[in-house]
Amino acid sequence: MISTTAVTVELPEPEPGGGVAKRPGSPAPGAAGRSPGALAWLRFKRDQTGVVSAVIVAFFFLTALLAPLIAKLYGKDPYTTYASQRPELLNAFSYPAGPNGGMSGEFWLGIEPQLGRDVFTFLVYAIRNSLGIALAATVLTVVIGVVIGITAGYVGGRTDYIVGRLIDILLSFPSTLFFIAFMPVVFGFFVAPDEEIPTWLRAIALVIVLSAFGWASIARLLRGQVLGLREREFIEAAKVTGASPRRIIFTELLPNLWTPIIIQSTLLLPAYVTAEAGLAFLGVGMIDPTPDWGVMIARGAQFYTEDFTFMLFPGLSMVIFVLAFNLLGDSVRDALDPKSQ
Repeated sequence: MISTTAVTVELPEPEPGGGVAKRPGSPAPGAAGRSPGALAWLRFKRDQTGVVSAVIVAFFFLTALLAPLIAKLYGKDPYTTYASQRPELLNAFSYPAGPNGGMSGEFWLGIEPQLGRDVFTFLVYAIRNSLGIALAATVLTVVIGVVIGITAGYVGGRTDYIVGRLIDILLSFPSTLFFIAFMPVVFGFFVAPDEEIPTWLRAIALVIVLSAFGWASIARLLRGQVLGLREREFIEAAKVTGASPRRIIFTELLPNLWTPIIIQSTLLLPAYVTAEAGLAFLGVGMIDPTPDWGVMIARGAQFYTEDFTFMLFPGLSMVIFVLAFNLLGDSVRDALDPKSQ
């Protein structure tokens, strides 16, 4: 005896215009079949704040990349003291003779008090140096944090315990104080106390110190993520099939960790920009005559009562970059993880 069961099919209600109404919770038109990356890109493009911030950030990085070409087309460099060649550029008190810090068609952003260096090219090269150091420190920090965090979370046991305590110790340090204290120590490994520290060594030391105290936060985040992922069914299935730990890490774990890695990277870089500028301002990072945001602000702080423009441009440009990159990081986070909204 064959029994039949009635099946009720609920058809979608037609829209007034003759179309079919979209059911609540159904994917957006054109979203079906797209990869997570494509969906994240669509969400990001809809965020006007994120797009504008990305354009501003791209402009700064493009300026840093093309700094030598910009200076060549402009016809000046950041090291020449133009006031020594043309004393009329400065007044009797060694301040720019022209209005607004000596701004003119020849010197677009004016000239520096006392020395008479061109502010525009000095700022362009300052952007190049500051962003280069911050970017290198960010990359090194992320690499160290990813390796240590994934290793601790996946291996577990005593390794996880030791790494966890090391992370707790590093996160308890007052970072700014230790930056100031450890910079001379790092210099002492390479240069004698009576020798002048070369610029390349200062840059490398900054990258090392910033990375040494910065990897703990991203390592802790990834360790927690891996501790949750390693108990999931797809990891157990990979182990059953005989996959090596290396294959599990690179093919199973890493694809599920790209979102927190990218988000943390967008938070690290602007933090390193301000940290590097702060160390230069305090005299333990890059120093004059090397162009740097912190160096310009430190120099400008000496003359701001009489000539505010020399301090205005580096401070304003750094604030714009850090703000734009932070807003970009928020937009990237919302695009990659919509639930975070």
